[in-house]
Amino acid sequence: MQIITLGNDLLRQKAEKVEKIDAEIIELAKKMFETLESEQGLGLAGPQIGVNKRIFVTHIQNDDPRVFINPSIIETSAETAKCEEGCLSIPGVYASVVRPEAIKLQAWNEKGKPFTIEAEGLVARVILHEYDHLEGVLFLEHLPQDKREKLIEKYEKGEVTRKKDKRQE
Repeated sequence: MQIITLGNDLLRQKAEKVEKIDAEIIELAKKMFETLESEQGLGLAGPQIGVNKRIFVTHIQNDDPRVFINPSIIETSAETAKCEEGCLSIPGVYASVVRPEAIKLQAWNEKGKPFTIEAEGLVARVILHEYDHLEGVLFLEHLPQDKREKLIEKYEKGEVTRKKDKRQE
């Protein structure tokens, strides 16, 4: 699947609810995992592949691959952590982002079963990053405006290089 990049309006739109978890959604999740693996990412959301639906997948080392359909955040911790993030839709751009250290989220899996996950650290960060994509928010929006503008300018001028040896979000 083709990953859309910064500048595509779909990345700024709020994704639509998945109305039915059927064979089409199951196949979409499968293809998303294949794309995630080939791009060496940690997470991938529907809008990043041109599908404006509330679905994302994650596959983080030492954690099972997961499908999140129509997720909703129940709770986030008051404690925060700062960590470098990147995005498959903004290749070559990395910045330190402050996010809650832990979250509680409810979603449905590809079998149509609801589940609740409590996560912390990297798993929480990846989930929040992908959830933001469903809301039309890019990780750059968590940065001060001047830093965000400088990074976008460097990206648009092609002054960034993609790290192939590091799994990105």
